[in-house]
Amino acid sequence: MDTHLFVVIIHIVGLVLVGLAVLFRSMPIWMNARDQSEFSAPKKIWIALQHLGFTVLVVSGIVLLYLNNFQIQTWFYAKIILFLVMLSALNKAFKKDQSILLVQRRAGLVIGCVAFVAVLGLVIIKPVFS
Repeated sequence: MDTHLFVVIIHIVGLVLVGLAVLFRSMPIWMNARDQSEFSAPKKIWIALQHLGFTVLVVSGIVLLYLNNFQIQTWFYAKIILFLVMLSALNKAFKKDQSILLVQRRAGLVIGCVAFVAVLGLVIIKPVFS
């Protein structure tokens, strides 16, 4: 198997881990669960999987950049900015702070998911800017 293809597969696995972890971690927020203690045991697993997924995405992305001799397209910058927006929004949504309102958490989830889908769209479309 080609090294580049292997790293791409690892990158996609990280993407799937992040998607599943965000989906399952967001369930208590959408279900209006005031007492989230019932979600505490699997919550740690999903937190770990989300962190693992983001770490795999970043590390495999850097390795892919190295394998491509750091030759990047113009849409790559938008992808990085959207990735940072996604991280920031999901941080707001899942932060352990009682002063953050449920509406703010939901807004963070929506913004994070929109950024996630936008990154996927950029990767699929790969627009050419002149």
